[in-house]
Amino acid sequence: MRGKFITLEGGEGAGKSSNLAFIRARLEAAGRKVLVTREPGGTPLAEAIRTLLLSPEHQGMSADCELLLMFAARAEHLVRVIIPALDAGQWVLCDRFTDATYAYQGGGRGVAVERIAQLEAWVQGPLRPDLTLLLDLPVEAGLQRADARGERDRFEQEEEAFFERVRAGYLDRARADPSRFRVIDAAAPLAAVQAQLGQAIDGLLEGTGNDK
Repeated sequence: MRGKFITLEGGEGAGKSSNLAFIRARLEAAGRKVLVTREPGGTPLAEAIRTLLLSPEHQGMSADCELLLMFAARAEHLVRVIIPALDAGQWVLCDRFTDATYAYQGGGRGVAVERIAQLEAWVQGPLRPDLTLLLDLPVEAGLQRADARGERDRFEQEEEAFFERVRAGYLDRARADPSRFRVIDAAAPLAAVQAQLGQAIDGLLEGTGNDK
């Protein structure tokens, strides 16, 4: 039985890292074998590309270069990690995926959606997430959380208006595909956030019956 593909999305400070462990535990408690990974990254080569993308020393990188590096890392990640795990029956939980490209490079940078869609079709073929959990909160609150983590990476150093466009891009994606997305109020207390996440995960589990 092929595994399910779950992606966790959100802007800066949305709480993805702190909720990945919760989601994994929920799935494992239901008997699923879970692989947790991230984008950009997930393989040694893709992690090296991640370093290039996030390093503040590369400020001024062209939008096209950034977009192509994202999909280069994704191509490696898919072939080496995600697809083999799904084929082996594992459930894959990924910290960001292609919706982040539509939000950051599309919404944030202004790259045409059609260009992103062409790369998505080329690199992924028909593969899409079975469930996308979008942690949504106001940009100002998210940036305050990001500041508390320490020095900002290349993306985190962008102006607030950039992140407003990113958030709008994410919400546009969610409205366009409501059967796949679950929008989570990430401004709520942690217990309430995890209650929303748990409900979404349980819905996917119920839809797969007892197959593991």
